[in-house]
Amino acid sequence: MKSLKKKRRIQVIAIAAVALIASTALIGYAMRDGINFFHSPSQIVAEPPKSTEVFRIGGLVEEGSLVRGDGETVRFNVTDGGAVVPVTYTGILPDLFEENQGMVGTGTLENGVFKAREILAKHDENYMPKEVIDALKEQGVYQAPDGS
Repeated sequence: MKSLKKKRRIQVIAIAAVALIASTALIGYAMRDGINFFHSPSQIVAEPPKSTEVFRIGGLVEEGSLVRGDGETVRFNVTDGGAVVPVTYTGILPDLFEENQGMVGTGTLENGVFKAREILAKHDENYMPKEVIDALKEQGVYQAPDGS
């Protein structure tokens, strides 16, 4: 009788382990497109990502580069002070989007041009995403909002 209980217990543990491994694999597979890595313009110029890789780019919108095209298409350059990456976006930009302001975009790099699916702009005069601040500090062009 004891050996039957022991076998049953081992079977339950084995089935639970297989179910745990399968569920972990399914969760990882489902999240593969939801993980977007952040790149600064300098990193993109140094090591361009694959054209199929979805990632985030952040920096400042270069002054004088904002060009509104036909319809909702917008072209501009993003810089971190060390490199410049051209960006195209079709859609409605956030109200606070303007030149010399911080932005973060999500999309892909195609033929050296970042095709953005989503654009985010800073929401007040003191906020800029941490990744953008770090990239600007690395290039030596970041100035804190209080002027320091």
